Amino acid sequence: MSKSEMVMIAMSGGVDSAVSAAKLIESGYEVEGLHMTNWRDDEPYCTASQDLQDAKDACKEIGIPMHHVDFSNEYRKEVFDEALEELKAGLTPNPDILCNQMIKFDSFIKHAKRLGAKKIATGHYARTSMLMNKQLLLKGIDSNKDQTYFLHGINASVLNDVLFPIGSMSKEEVRDYAYKKGLPNHDKPDSTGICFIGERPFKNFIQKFLPPKPGKIITEDGEILGKHDGLMYFTLGQRKDIGIGGLKNHSGDPWYVANKDIDRNELLVVQGREHKKLWQKKTFAKEMNWLNESFLESIQKKGSIACKAKCRYRQEDANCEITLHEDGVKVHFEEAQWAITHGQYIVIYEQDVCMGGGKIFPHSEL
Repeated sequence: MSKSEMVMIAMSGGVDSAVSAAKLIESGYEVEGLHMTNWRDDEPYCTASQDLQDAKDACKEIGIPMHHVDFSNEYRKEVFDEALEELKAGLTPNPDILCNQMIKFDSFIKHAKRLGAKKIATGHYARTSMLMNKQLLLKGIDSNKDQTYFLHGINASVLNDVLFPIGSMSKEEVRDYAYKKGLPNHDKPDSTGICFIGERPFKNFIQKFLPPKPGKIITEDGEILGKHDGLMYFTLGQRKDIGIGGLKNHSGDPWYVANKDIDRNELLVVQGREHKKLWQKKTFAKEMNWLNESFLESIQKKGSIACKAKCRYRQEDANCEITLHEDGVKVHFEEAQWAITHGQYIVIYEQDVCMGGGKIFPHSEL
């Protein structure tokens, strides 16, 4: 790509995208910014207005034009409504992965190209590398900030059009660079949580869309400990806000959610993080998205393949064996993994290369 051709940087209003824009200019690219509004909410928890202003301020300081696009309707239909359906089905959705797949690396790219962009860039902590005329998705250098878990679901073809300018930097280096550059958002806190929830309590927000459906909280022995307001408000491995504690005839160990029985509308809880029901060696995933065709071909040829995978963002990669099964894959870990959660994603790696992943579902043969 000629550096005289325009790159559209996704300007979130945060420090990562601001530094990405500045790094692109330093490298000689023609750069323009595009801020997307994906959620509109009058509640004080919603940061959309402030994020837009922060993006404008950063673009002004860097010296690039900024465009704005409203994807809130698309987000509502393709991400939020889908998340609600998954919650009703007893799953624990991951809207950030859906947003990357459907909005940031689809709708955003199409809009940027309509504005004349030849490539797009984002502030994700990830890298790309060309091998045998194929773009690979690699982990970011900062292992604590690597975001390939959230990027595994994007279409592999878009990697040819994407730049990750800070993928080889640590978060500390990014903030230091922003401070020295005088960027107005150099000390802006990182965003946390799901964008449409923000800092508000998850249950309080979801209740507006999914009304309570009370049921029993039980132990593995069938003892009824109390009542829950709805299975959709809980996730496997959850410890806080279960609504029980200090029960007679039980130890003082904390309670954890171990299962959600949709048919019986019962929440199964166990005591202690090391309880056997919270640890599994096997899982099943489908709706697979493969970022590396040769990796998939190897599985098809051999029947199974040894690699590494993880079932949640803040988890270490774990050794496993993957086997194609029906419309997905069976995954057998060498060591038991904690609270494997239906609706979340298993993401597959070979060293630093993200091979893709899929959504975790229950399976009768596990």
